[in-house]
Amino acid sequence: MWRFSRFVVVGLTLAMGLMGRGQASGQDAITSCEPVGAATPICGFKNPEDLVALPGGEAILVSEFGAMEGDTPGGLALLVLDTEERQELFRGGDADGTEPVWGAPTCAGPPPALFSPHGIHLSSRADGALQLLAVQHGGRESVEFFEVTGSGRDWSVTWRGCVEAPDDAWLNAVAALPGGGFVTTKMLSRPTGGGDLLSAFAGGGNSGYVLEWLPGRGFEIVGGSRSGMPNGIEVSADGQVLFVNSGGEVRRIVRATGEAEAIAQLGGLDNARWAPDGRLVVASVGGDSPGGLAFCMTLESGACPLEFAIVAIDIASMDIEELYRNEGPPMGGGTIGLVIGSELFVGSFAGDRILRVALD
Repeated sequence: MWRFSRFVVVGLTLAMGLMGRGQASGQDAITSCEPVGAATPICGFKNPEDLVALPGGEAILVSEFGAMEGDTPGGLALLVLDTEERQELFRGGDADGTEPVWGAPTCAGPPPALFSPHGIHLSSRADGALQLLAVQHGGRESVEFFEVTGSGRDWSVTWRGCVEAPDDAWLNAVAALPGGGFVTTKMLSRPTGGGDLLSAFAGGGNSGYVLEWLPGRGFEIVGGSRSGMPNGIEVSADGQVLFVNSGGEVRRIVRATGEAEAIAQLGGLDNARWAPDGRLVVASVGGDSPGGLAFCMTLESGACPLEFAIVAIDIASMDIEELYRNEGPPMGGGTIGLVIGSELFVGSFAGDRILRVALD
């Protein structure tokens, strides 16, 4: 089980000269869209890296990832559960002329055409408005604010503002805080001299941490969060405790003091999401070689074949229960597990599908 960010592994693979698809992996993309056992693929998406359930449980909001370096656009989409229909909600350029009302007053305006969302998080604001936060890399490194409106199977999103990231930060995941703020994982240090993603790997080490942003104050580093390439993040209902996926562990951190109260050991960590029963559902992505990860990052069609597991963590004991594990068809490379009723929905950083799994 790999323990580093997929971006780091891909960078190291390319640095070793494994540029060709045949050299990068002995695996093939998954092209069949047929069910396997309890798992049914829903095809027609593009890199559905993160998922959130919308109120009522009839639809899912999907972050369709473009690229970390911001040179490939993505978008926000909707999955209607009873029909398994994909609907496009937002692409770069959709919000031209909109004035920012949430986030930082220094926000330069709507995201550009290269809008490329990564981690997303849904919450209610103090006035009851439904807010979606989205880390995005296209044209600027930022956390974008959207208002989500609708019900049942009919939803829309409206851009409301942004907070631009510090110049040296490449972000990954985000979670809202009470009062209009948020926490986000700074995964890598962005070269300030115009360097690319591969240049950032050389300075990797322990350069990652959690950033907290509050209105009127700006960014501060959360104590106890420094690590190598932190990824997924969630926040307790009262906003006092953070759950940070970093390297080979999930850390339970007291936000006010930075104390890491408890740790769950788990390799290949990616996104996290709360389950209806109060447990933390975490994706763990595997792979037998760096080449396999590089292969998935260059997919043009089909799905990534990498092994993954979705687990549930009891946040009091930090005990781990495996909910689902898969290698190969109908989908690999799972980066988010979302429990709705008796079903599990799994997204992926690379590929054309979301997995729908009937849980026991």
